[in-house]
Amino acid sequence: MTDISALTASAAAAPPPARATSVANGLGADTFLQLLVAQLKYQDPTNPADSTEFLAQTAQFTMVEKLTELAERAQASAAVEQNLAAAGMVGRTVSYQRLDGTAGQGVVTKAALGTAGPVLHVGTDEVALDRVTAVVHQPAPTAPATSPTTHTTPTAPADPQD
Repeated sequence: MTDISALTASAAAAPPPARATSVANGLGADTFLQLLVAQLKYQDPTNPADSTEFLAQTAQFTMVEKLTELAERAQASAAVEQNLAAAGMVGRTVSYQRLDGTAGQGVVTKAALGTAGPVLHVGTDEVALDRVTAVVHQPAPTAPATSPTTHTTPTAPADPQD
C-alpha cells in the first residue's frame, strides 16, 4: 500500500463535494468515497489491499452514517413531542419560573413555536416550556345535577256519548 499522506493529499486537493452527508467528524459520504477511490488508485499493484479491510471500512462508515441519521430523527421526534406537550397545556394553570428568578402562575392562553422551542403565553409573560415547574389539572366543569323527568302521555278525554 502507499503512504497514507499521499492519499490524504490527493483527497484534500479534490474540490469539496456538492452534497455532503454530515457525520460526527464532519466528513460526508462523498469524502469517504473519494478517499476509498484514491486508496484503490494509488495502491501497490504487487501488494494489493485486503478486500476485507475495504468491507470493514465501508461497514463502519455506514454504521456511523445510520447512527447520525437515527440521532437526527430522535431529535426531531423530541421536538414534535415538546410541541404537542405545549399545545396540550392551553387552558391549564401552570407554575413557572420567570427569567428574573421569581415564580409565576397563571392560565396558558396560547402556545407558539419559537426558535428555541415552544413558548407558552401566560398573562403578559412568554414562558419557555422548560421553565414550567408544575401543571395544575383542573377538572372539567360538571353539569348541574337534575332529577330525571317523568314523561307522561296525555290521554284523550272520555267520549261523552259512551
